[in-house]
Amino acid sequence: MSNRALYLDASAELRRNSGQWSAYESGGHCVVLAGPGSGKTKTLTIKLARMLSEDVEEPRGAACITYNNECARELETRLEALGIEPGNRVFIGTVHSFSLTQIVLPYAKVANMGLPEDYCVATRAERGRALERAFARTIGGHGNPQDWDFTMGNYRRSILNRESAEWRETDPDLAALVEAFEEELRNLGRIDFDDMPLLAVRALQQHEWLQKAILAKYPILVVDEYQDLGRALHRMVMGLCFSVGMRLFAVGDVDQSIYGFTGAHPELLQRLSDRQDVETVRLKLNYRCGSRIVTASGYALGEDRGYEAAEGAEEGTVFFHPCTGSYEHHASTLFATVVPEIEERLPGLQPGDIAILYPAAWIGNAVAEAAQQYGYATIRSDTNALYPRSSRLMRWLEQCAQWSCGGWRSGSPRFNRLAREGRRLFGEALGHDEQLLAFERDLMATLWDRRDGTIALHQWLSELQSIIIAPLIPSCRTVQDEAETLRNFIERCVTGDCKDMTLAQFAGQGDGKDCLNLSTLHSAKGREFKVVIMFGLDEGRIPRNNPSDSAVLEARRLFYVGFTRAKTELHIMYSHLRPSRFVSEVQSRLAEAVQ
Repeated sequence: MSNRALYLDASAELRRNSGQWSAYESGGHCVVLAGPGSGKTKTLTIKLARMLSEDVEEPRGAACITYNNECARELETRLEALGIEPGNRVFIGTVHSFSLTQIVLPYAKVANMGLPEDYCVATRAERGRALERAFARTIGGHGNPQDWDFTMGNYRRSILNRESAEWRETDPDLAALVEAFEEELRNLGRIDFDDMPLLAVRALQQHEWLQKAILAKYPILVVDEYQDLGRALHRMVMGLCFSVGMRLFAVGDVDQSIYGFTGAHPELLQRLSDRQDVETVRLKLNYRCGSRIVTASGYALGEDRGYEAAEGAEEGTVFFHPCTGSYEHHASTLFATVVPEIEERLPGLQPGDIAILYPAAWIGNAVAEAAQQYGYATIRSDTNALYPRSSRLMRWLEQCAQWSCGGWRSGSPRFNRLAREGRRLFGEALGHDEQLLAFERDLMATLWDRRDGTIALHQWLSELQSIIIAPLIPSCRTVQDEAETLRNFIERCVTGDCKDMTLAQFAGQGDGKDCLNLSTLHSAKGREFKVVIMFGLDEGRIPRNNPSDSAVLEARRLFYVGFTRAKTELHIMYSHLRPSRFVSEVQSRLAEAVQ
C-alpha cells in the first residue's frame, strides 16, 4: 500500500470527530488545543503525512519538534506505520536536537556563532568543572557552585536578549555567572544543552539568509507539546512562521503545562492560539479514560473544560486510600492489599499495565523497596532510575538487547530499525556508504553471536562498547555525555548494584510488560496505563509547603496530569491526617455528585 493510501485510510477514522477532522482539513497556521486522551498524536501524525504528500514537493519536507526523546520515539513509531521514516526529508526530535543538527552544526562557522574548532557537547563532569571555575570568578566564597546551577539555567532560558537592560539588571550576579560559565565551556571546546536553542535563536535573528535556508529545507514546522518548550522555541516560531513564511501546525494543552521549573510558559501557547492569523481547533473527546475518571478529572483541574468520555467508554473507577504511618508503611499497604485486589478485580492484567506515580523520586524509593520485598519487578522513570530514560544510547541498547533475546525471531524490534537508530546516533562518524554498510554488518554479527539472554549484562555491554560504540564516539560530538552514562552503568554492572543483571533482564527494561511502572508525576506526562496509583499525595508534597499562587496552579496541573493517565482504575493514596488539598476537593465533589 502506498504512503498516500496509508494516510488516506487512517484519515477516515478522523471523520467521526469534528475537532480532529477540522485539524486534518486546516490549510494555514493551525493550533490544536488537545485535552488528555483526545487522540492528538494520531491527529498530528496523519496530518503530517498528508502535508508531506499533498503540500510539499520532494526533496523539501517538514520538521517535527517535540518535548523529549520519548515523545519523538512515539511519533516515529506512528509515522512508520504510515510509511514515513525519519530522514533527510523529515526531522523528528527535540528542540535541542533540531537546534543542534539543523542550525548549529551545519552553520556555526559561517554564522559566526563564536564556537571553537571541533567543539562538542559537554559531559556532566565537564559542565561541572566549567561551573566551578565560573563561580570562583564571579560569586566566590565557600558556597557550593552546583547550588546555583538550577537558578542559572532558568535565567539563561528566560531572558533571551543578552543586550537588554532586563538581562543586566534583573539579577547582575546571575548574568555575570552565566556569561562566565559559557566562556569556561568555550575554553573547554564545549557547548551544553541550554546553549543549543539559545545559539540557534541568536543565529536566526542575526542572519536572514539562515532563516531562508531553514525555510527552503522545511516549509512546514510541526510542534508537539508546545506548552512545554519555552521561550527559545517560541521565538523561533515567531520568526520562522510569522516573518519568513514557514507553515505552523502546533499541538498542546495549557492545562498540562508542568515544567515551569525548566522554563515552560503555558501563556505562550495561549498567546499563539489567540492570533488572528491562526486557526484554533479544540479536541474535547477523551478516548483514554473511563467516564467517571473524565468527570473527576475536571474536579482535579478545578475547571470545567467541557471534556467528555468517548462514546462506548467504560465507566472507570476512582478509589481513595487514606493511610497511616510512614511512606514505608503506605508502600507495604500498597503491595499487601491494594495491588493484589486490583489483580483479582482485573484478571489478565499485566504488571506493565500498572503505574505508581509519586510527587518526588525519594518517595519512590519506599515504593521500590516494598515492591522488591513483595516480589514485584519494577521499572523506574525518575532520577533514581538505573539510567536516564531519556538517553538515546541506552534506549538503543535496550532495543539491541530485545533483538538478541528473541526479537531476531519475532521481528520485534526489526533489525533495520536498530540499524536506522544507530545511524542517527553515530551519524557524524558514518559519513560514507562504506562506513554505513560496515556499521550494519558489524552490528548484525555482534548481536547475532550473542543471542543468549543468560549472558552477564556487563559482558554484553562491554563487548558492544568495545566493538561497535568506542570506535565511533571520538567522531560524534553529540553523544559524549551519553557515552559517559554508558561507562558509568557498565561499572555498576561489574561491581555495583547491577552486577548480577542478565541480558534478558536488561531487555525487559525496554518492553516493560512484566514490570510495574514507577514514575514521578512529571515523568508520567504523555503516557497512559490501565491502572494508575497516585502515591504520597499529601499537603506539603503537592503542592509543596508555603507555595506561591503560581506554584499552586502548576501543582494542580501536575495533579491533573497524573489523574488523566488512567484508563480503567485510578487509586489515590495519601496520609489520612494531611491529604493534599486537591485530593480533598475531588473527594468532596465526587461525594456531592452522588447525593
